[in-house]
Amino acid sequence: MKWKKDRYLDSLPVLDKIHDLKAIFAVKDYIIKEPDFCIPISCISKKNFELGIPIRVATFLRKYPTIFKEVTGEKYNLPWFRLTQEAIDLDSEEQAVYQNHLSDFIDRLKKLLFMTKEKRLPLQIIEGMRWYLGLPKEYLKVLKINSSGSFSLYDMVDGKQGLSLNCEALEVPISFIQQKSMREGSYREGGPIAFSLYPSKGLRLKRKIENWVEELQNLPYISPYEDPSDLNPNSDISEKRVVGVLHELLGLFVENLGERKKLLFLKKQLGLPQKFHKAFERHPHIFYLSLRNKTCHVILKEAYNKDSMIEKHPILGVRKKFMKLMDESKTVIVSKRHKKPAESDDEKDERCNGDLPAEWESGEEEENLI
Repeated sequence: MKWKKDRYLDSLPVLDKIHDLKAIFAVKDYIIKEPDFCIPISCISKKNFELGIPIRVATFLRKYPTIFKEVTGEKYNLPWFRLTQEAIDLDSEEQAVYQNHLSDFIDRLKKLLFMTKEKRLPLQIIEGMRWYLGLPKEYLKVLKINSSGSFSLYDMVDGKQGLSLNCEALEVPISFIQQKSMREGSYREGGPIAFSLYPSKGLRLKRKIENWVEELQNLPYISPYEDPSDLNPNSDISEKRVVGVLHELLGLFVENLGERKKLLFLKKQLGLPQKFHKAFERHPHIFYLSLRNKTCHVILKEAYNKDSMIEKHPILGVRKKFMKLMDESKTVIVSKRHKKPAESDDEKDERCNGDLPAEWESGEEEENLI
């Protein structure tokens, strides 16, 4: 199917900022632990790969003066960087969101694990999904204290650890699609539920494909939290189940989008077919593939429409405020470049005296006024 550009979705600010935004949060979390929220650049440089800084450390930090303020260190005049008050305030707001919406974050992680075949995931994969799920950095400590025994760690064959869900006493979650159908009063257990379709401007499907999509919509809806082992992997109902899993997964994410290559790591755990990523191309009314900045992001279209019933992620507001600071940094840098050096008093006097008309200096103008 031919790809069609969607100008609205391609213009989402997060697509341009997401790589730097992730690094900003990582550096912010690193500096916030230091006394006076200040740290030498050498310490950050040693962890630049771990923090995900995409360019030279000094260049990156100086790129965002509204978040990182450069100061001179006490020794050797080496550059240090301190969090600005705006960044400190937003970090406090972020921690308050985590505390006030703790159950929401735990539920999102529960749903991700519930979708897997074995109801568990390696910690390495969860860490890779942490940004998308909006989990706090110390999420394991939070789970140990607040999850009421719903989670447990297990040892893997390779010596690493994973997180499992103790789901014996848990109810099967209700997907976003099912919730919407219930609100509309059309839900029937085991019956068909149609996905909301959002055609991009100028995108037209061939009649054969349109008929196939319509047939797919009328098939029974298989919840991503149900066991799909009885389904024929080559059937249309299995295709609808794959679409449902991907829809639910993106619905759990903060911005309802993610890098396509990152989603591939979940293929085995979610019981998806070998080429499940083709579903993004076969269903352009549900998903959009953005190629901005040479990175392929999958966007859930429903989340960016006015009639969307997908609840906004609690941490989304904080991220938007950080993106606003990123924009303000550009303004600050531009204003500094165009700012003229301040004049001395002597230069001002010389300039002013040089501009006085001759008649003003002789007093003739004053006489004429009288």
